[in-house]
Amino acid sequence: MTRSIRGSRRSALLLAGLATSGLLLTGCSAGQVAETAGTVPSVQGVNVASKNGDFAVRSLLIAYPGVDGYQAGDDANLDVVLYNDSPDRVIVTVTTEDARDIVLSDPHAPLGEGSSTTTTETEAPAGGPTQVAVPPLSYVQLNSETSTVLRLIGLNTPLHVGEAIFVTFDFGGTTIRAAAPVSVPLSPATPPEPIIERHTGFEELEDGHGGAGGAGH
Repeated sequence: MTRSIRGSRRSALLLAGLATSGLLLTGCSAGQVAETAGTVPSVQGVNVASKNGDFAVRSLLIAYPGVDGYQAGDDANLDVVLYNDSPDRVIVTVTTEDARDIVLSDPHAPLGEGSSTTTTETEAPAGGPTQVAVPPLSYVQLNSETSTVLRLIGLNTPLHVGEAIFVTFDFGGTTIRAAAPVSVPLSPATPPEPIIERHTGFEELEDGHGGAGGAGH
């Protein structure tokens, strides 16, 4: 199912971090029942946790696409940190309705290339949905600072700064559905340089003499 109505995506940003029934929007205080509670990535993004605090999605955002944004069919890196404050290992299944697929990939590979299926802490069965294994009382970081990132393959519609798409994270039965916004640049885009016409200050007269020479007649 595709989500092609631009208005719904703008609404998604306003509702960024909204979870499904039984979930609670939280900030840095999520997960205060375990050692991971004090570990919060210092990056921008949406933070959402389950009501009981066992699971959390933090720093969720789509990499900045440049001033032209993403076009329909483009790929985009999806940054996220998945927290597991429960005593058991959990497999997180990641899906979205706003792109053709989600895969695990090298964050530094060119978009459209370099997809991978497994790493030490992640799992993606061939032909199945992307899955990430998170150890108990721990977290898995998937962004440009690590060797693996989630990559959205084939966006259904254009996407620009100020818009978002919904991504679903299933923590083995506990589901968090959150709006992933497009990241904003750390500094404003450089404006184009103005076109400046340069003049010598001399105008050629009808008789072929320059203005300075004509002054002597």
